[in-house]
Formats: sequence, structure tokens, C-alpha cells
Amino acid sequence: MAIVNSGRPTSARTSLRWRHLAVAELHCFTSASFAYLDRVRVLAETLAKHNPNWKLWLCLVDQEPPGFAFHPEQDGLAGVVRISELGIPNLRTQIFTHDIVELCTLVKGAMLDQMLARGADRVVYLDPDIAVFDTLAHIECLLTQYDVVLTPHQVEPDELPSAIRDNEIGSLKWGVYNLGFLAVAGTLEGRRFARWWRDRLLDHCYDDVPSGLFTDQRWCDLVPAFFDGVHVLRDPGYNVASWNLSRRPITIDENGDIKAAGRPLRFFHFTKVNWVGEAMIERYSGGRVEVFELMHWYRRRLMVHATHGLPKSWWAYGTYADGTPIPHAHRRLYRDRADLREHYPNPFTAGPAAFLP
Repeated sequence: MAIVNSGRPTSARTSLRWRHLAVAELHCFTSASFAYLDRVRVLAETLAKHNPNWKLWLCLVDQEPPGFAFHPEQDGLAGVVRISELGIPNLRTQIFTHDIVELCTLVKGAMLDQMLARGADRVVYLDPDIAVFDTLAHIECLLTQYDVVLTPHQVEPDELPSAIRDNEIGSLKWGVYNLGFLAVAGTLEGRRFARWWRDRLLDHCYDDVPSGLFTDQRWCDLVPAFFDGVHVLRDPGYNVASWNLSRRPITIDENGDIKAAGRPLRFFHFTKVNWVGEAMIERYSGGRVEVFELMHWYRRRLMVHATHGLPKSWWAYGTYADGTPIPHAHRRLYRDRADLREHYPNPFTAGPAAFLP
């Protein structure tokens, strides 16, 4: 069903067509490219361990490289929906004008809207770099009472000036709520939210903080004002990450139970499992080693679930048809100039020469 001619092959073999989504099940989805497939596998593994009744779908924002074998049923996935199956208008333009992070975020609203429209009465989104450590049954309960559930980056004020700068001012820049998680019920209000979020992301899902945008997160600052039935989940055990550790210390007791600020750790958001993330953790770990044990565990699971046969830095939409990498400046220029879009309806085949002065 792919309609994008980016010089990459597509495969219908692994593209599962939409089918009726059983109401009795809770459906969860994530969005990713093949570069994050190892993370998707860890998410699927940990979600199934602690919440076996949840069905995980992958919204795939990529195409297979030649010779690459993808077997979603072996990765614990209920199904795979490709970006070309979401009914996104002007798909080729949308793909070209967004970088990989922006595009993997843009599809979240469309995927949510489709899942609710096709029968799911409860849908949860989780970022692919999340690992689940305990039952999420409380989320299921909340979705019987509320239409939308959000988790804030911070659930209590910081005290140190450095933490206020990093965390509270960071939330003012990038959004109050961590959209690595979102739960929505298939109610009239939940579906109204999904359509609104879908439309805003289709038009304005860019990492452009000076213009007041940070992909999907800044939009959800408006949700409690725009919609009824919104619940802000302030339990510190949900959506723990390097940037909120200052008020959510990780502990592991003699029984192996993991807690954040004294509450059971439900899921941890392993964004930037590199030296950048390590620096934030080092700054706010309070000298405790438990959070580093989590990081080491996560890296080991990524190694177990490593993706083989994928070219380095692969993303099907990251290059022109001739293999030349697409600079961010070209994406921005094509987004801003109607004359370029009119003259080059398929920018992937136009090549970099089309963007020379």
C-alpha cells in the first residue's frame, strides 16, 4: 500500500491489514523506524510479562532495506500498521518535510484515531524506548472513569536552582506532559481529542521550540483546557526518566522490588541511553547506584534483541533516491516554499540539486 517513491522497496508481506479490534482487549501501540526495533522488542517483552492481556501494535515509519527480514509475530506484536496505511493526506510531502523523530511523532495522532475508529475502546501509547516493570492495571481502571490520561514530567516542584532550570524550565520549553505515554478511551470525548490531536500533528508536528512547538508535547499542554474527562496521573512510578529523577529516586529492595519515590516503578523511559542520558542521571541520582543498574539491564536487553542485517543509520526516508542524505535544511525549505512543492511533487527523486540557490 506504500505510495511514497523514495527509491526504496516495500513489502506487503509484513503489513497486516486493519482488522476489527476486540473491545475486550486493551490495545497499546508504539511508533518507530527499524533503527528502534531492538527497543520495540524490549517494550513488547516487558509489556507481555507484566500485562499479558495488552496487545501491542507497531506503527512502522520505515521500509525494509533489500534483503532485510522482518517477522513481527516473532517480536511479540499484535500487528504492524505502516505509515502508508493511515490515510495521511499528501503523504509524500509529509514524509519529506519531517525528520525521523518528527515523523515518528506525527503518526501517533493518526494511529490513535484509526484504532479508536476501528473498534478499540481503550488505547494506550508507549514510546518504543520504554520498559515496563509492573502491572499497568490501574491505567485500565482509569480508562473506565476518564477519557484521556496524561503523565506530567514533574509531579512536585524542584528545589535546587540547577534542577529548576533543567526540569521546570525544560517543561515550559518542551511541554508539561511526557507524551511517551498517553491513554485514551473510545468515548465521544476521547475520540474528539484523538481527531484534534491527529489534525494538529498533521499540520504542526515540528521540533521548533522558538515558535512554540515541540512535536506533539506542547499541544497537549492545552488538553485539560480543551477537553473534559482529562486525568493527570501524578503517581511518580509512571514515566520515570533521566529528567525527573531529582524527585523520583530509584530504590531496589532485597526482594528485587523496584520503586520510584517510594512507589512501585511501573515503567521507565530510557531516552538517550548514551552519555547524554548518563550525565542527567549522574546529576540527579543522589549518589545512588540503582538507576545505573536499570540502565545496564536495559543495555543488556537491547543487545539480546539487537537487529541484524540492518544497514548502519538506516532509515528509508533519510536519503534521496540516489542515496544522498537529505539535510534538515532541505526538508525545512521544501516545507516553507510552495513553489518547490509545486515544481517537485516528488522531492525524493528531485535530488539535492533541486535545492541549490
